[in-house]
Amino acid sequence: MKAIVVKEFGGPEVLQLANVPEPVPGWDQVVVQLEAIGVNPVDTYIRAGTYAVKPELPYTPGADGAGVITALGDGVTRVRKGQRVYVAGALHGTYAERALCDSSHVHPLPEAVSFAQGAALGVPYVTAHLGLFFRGHALPGETVLVHGGTGSVGLATIQLARAVGLYVLATGGTERGRQICREQGAHEVFDHHAPEHLDQILHSTAGRGIQLIIEMLANVNLGKILPLLARGGRAIVIGSRGVAEINPRDLMVRNADIRGVNLLHTPPEEIARAHAALHAGLENGSLRPVIGREIPLAEASKAHKAVMAPGAAGKIILLP
Repeated sequence: MKAIVVKEFGGPEVLQLANVPEPVPGWDQVVVQLEAIGVNPVDTYIRAGTYAVKPELPYTPGADGAGVITALGDGVTRVRKGQRVYVAGALHGTYAERALCDSSHVHPLPEAVSFAQGAALGVPYVTAHLGLFFRGHALPGETVLVHGGTGSVGLATIQLARAVGLYVLATGGTERGRQICREQGAHEVFDHHAPEHLDQILHSTAGRGIQLIIEMLANVNLGKILPLLARGGRAIVIGSRGVAEINPRDLMVRNADIRGVNLLHTPPEEIARAHAALHAGLENGSLRPVIGREIPLAEASKAHKAVMAPGAAGKIILLP
């Protein structure tokens, strides 16, 4: 079968299409014929060799995808052959025509949800759920700022927050992105390239501040957003590309917290709760992943450039 193989860490050009052996399921494993593959920023960090955990070379990137189960190993009971599923974790990567997965890493995909939308669920939606509820302890009626709302995690956060009754503020760097934030449920949207946007956000709360901030680029923004927090507020760090400088007094005078989110260090029971919530949202229509671009698997290098470029407007998908 065809798959992307990385033989050395480096730039997007190390993503090469190759022929690899067909996967064979072992105990409690399944093979999924992938119809769509999700591309995440973390995939680029791993490919570059800068992530905390480095796979053994050569490897196939990717954790997210969606398709149909074509083979079952012994002991599989929770899914069946021929079932539509989304993949959130694969034993040998999802940038391929087929993926080998533990059965616990595949989840039913409702008929009304496209494969491309299913491929957008794993990392972005689970991260958004953990940021809001497991780490953020979001409560109905609170105000949440999604600081960088146009990417896949940001849009997932907007949808999840609206579904449980939060008042949602969001930012975007382009008019198209800001419009998508509005369409997905943000009550108020701001241009985060505008020098006065933080003042505008604070003014929108009548000076009371924000209970919960979901921050996508902490190395640039963390020190700037802390003064926006209300008393007892929480700043949740979803993404960072370097070191951040803050004034601890911004936390002290508000009894506020900074909390991080990392899927690798999240208890399995919390991950399971997140997927249960996602399934309910997909069934009732409150969750509807937004697809920004679809790119052929052979052009995975183009997808890695796009996912790190500014001006995101939905999820980037690879098509096998």
